[in-house]
Order: sequence, then C-alpha cells, then structure tokens
Amino acid sequence: MADLQSIPLDGEIRDGRHVLTVRVYYEDTDFTGIVYHANYLRYMERGRTNHLRLLGADHRALFEETEKETPGFAFVVRSMTIDFLKPARMDDVLHVITEPEEVKGASITLRQRVMRGEDLLVEAHVRVAFISGGRARPIPKPLRIAMKADQDVLYGRH
Repeated sequence: MADLQSIPLDGEIRDGRHVLTVRVYYEDTDFTGIVYHANYLRYMERGRTNHLRLLGADHRALFEETEKETPGFAFVVRSMTIDFLKPARMDDVLHVITEPEEVKGASITLRQRVMRGEDLLVEAHVRVAFISGGRARPIPKPLRIAMKADQDVLYGRH
C-alpha cells in the first residue's frame, strides 16, 4: 500500500505553476455523460485554494507577517473569463494548472487551465481581490513578494 503521506492531495507547485490532479466522477457529469460546466469552476476553485495553501506552506513567515498587518485577510473572486473548449467525461484524469499572470494593487490575476493530457479543455483568467475587514485592501508587501517570486520563476525573471 502506498504511503498516504506521499500522496499530494493539495497538488504541487512545478516550475512556478500549481498542478492539481482530479478524476471525473459520475456525479460531475450531466445526463449526456460530460462534465457539467459549473464543475469546472469547482475544480479551478480547488486549484486556487491549494495553490495559496502550498504557497503559504513554502512562505509561512511571510503569511504570518501578512496576518499581522491585515488580520483575517482573504481572497475573493472579483471577475472571471472562461472558455470551454472540449468536454471531459467520466473517469478522465484532469490536471488543473494555476499560474499567476499579474500581481498588482489589491488584486491578482491568475491563468487557470484544465487539461486532459495535452488537450486544453477549459481556460480561465481569474481576478482575485485581497480583502481584510470586509474591504478590498492593497496586498501587503510580504505576500506580494511571495506571489511575485512565483511569477518571476514562471517567466524566467530572477
């Protein structure tokens, strides 16, 4: 039996991108046997959440400093554009890839792709706002640094 501690339930960060593997279950499909469109949003939400979770694990001190500066901070989806290109079906194994496009002011824009092997099924651009105390706030420098570092690695800027 595989060591359960070695299974990356939260996905993993590879080359500055977060990659989450999901399997399509019967409950994810509609009556035609393809993934219901709203379920892609769920897969991408898991990707964004786990990306931040792993980023926080890698940069724990920075997240603690952010919490001191802006207690109770959170990220909320502000806007999203999404293109549904090809369908996924039951038992498909998909990869949800999340990568930062732009970090500025009080928001981050992420590019998310749902892939089946080399096939691009869905692509989205998601703008996420940083909030604290129920209001949008500028992303604190420690957190901006952590996210920008990932973006720099992704695009070869050091």
